[in-house]
Amino acid sequence: MWNILGEDALYLDIPYKFQKNLLALVKDDEKGQKFKEFMKKTEVEFMLNGQTEESCFILRVPDDLKPEDIQLMADVVLDSLKAFDKPAIMVDETEQKYKIVISNNREPEIIGLHKTPGMSSMEVFKPIIYGWDAPGRANPSMSRFYSE
Repeated sequence: MWNILGEDALYLDIPYKFQKNLLALVKDDEKGQKFKEFMKKTEVEFMLNGQTEESCFILRVPDDLKPEDIQLMADVVLDSLKAFDKPAIMVDETEQKYKIVISNNREPEIIGLHKTPGMSSMEVFKPIIYGWDAPGRANPSMSRFYSE
């Protein structure tokens, strides 16, 4: 069983429990209030690297957040987790390695119901294909036809 910030969770509940319990840890000062306001607009994702057994929480913030706001979020998360007396993530009473990524980067969705317009699989590869025969300087070390 997973334990996320002091509360048991099933795998599918991990992002929700993380967000809920992190908000409970945050102080109610000015920075904490701003953080809570930003978290209302933030999408929380969880990924587990099965090879390294490292957990990753991704906080996807809206595009309108300034770099200073993202830094404030990072500071509040760091302060809150430092103040937490127990391991942040445990599985079967074993402390787990984890990282938290705060980003506003949105990758285009190539397949699925919510495909990004213009990002069908061929559209993604067109710049690469066009680059094969585009004019430019050839790499002499890679071809026997060019001399130095």
